[in-house]
Amino acid sequence: MKSKFILVVLLGVILSSCIGVSSKGIFGTGVSVALDPRTVGTQIDDSIMQKNLAARILIQDKKYLLPVKSKVLDGRIFLTGKVDSPEEKLLLTKLAWETKGARSVRNDIKIKEQFNFKRSAKDILITSQLRTAIILNKNIKATNYQIDTYKKKIYVYGIALTAEEKDLVISEAKEILDVEDVIASILLVEDLRIQKE
Repeated sequence: MKSKFILVVLLGVILSSCIGVSSKGIFGTGVSVALDPRTVGTQIDDSIMQKNLAARILIQDKKYLLPVKSKVLDGRIFLTGKVDSPEEKLLLTKLAWETKGARSVRNDIKIKEQFNFKRSAKDILITSQLRTAIILNKNIKATNYQIDTYKKKIYVYGIALTAEEKDLVISEAKEILDVEDVIASILLVEDLRIQKE
């Protein structure tokens, strides 16, 4: 009986050593290397991109150190946090797109300000109208664009396949009722540093 117990414990120790362990360091806190579906090479590339972007954001302005966070998964960049103005949000989006190896950017940064229900409702309506217009336009690849509206100003971020598509998106935005300005940060595929091969 005692030898069976020792054998079971020994077998348990051996088998548990085959399971991936939690790692800190370049893979991030609490990421299990064995359970992460990305290859080790992709994890390292993502980590390098994340550190590169974080350093560039910090160089831009030290005030972004705590309020702005970035995460990179398979070349896709996710930004979160709070900034003081839409121009800062646009700047951070551009920095993310300029990161070598970026495949897409999702900017969920919020703008600090007291909540105004009426203005917020109008901005949401403008955003949804533009989103619908570009989805219905067969000459625009709608999934390539992120739209934000702030105080009746539309901010469009994304990648256009052609210059004509870029112009179409801006044109659709300008046709929406009550829009005061359209600020576009649209890159052309041919201008990207690393293109999908």
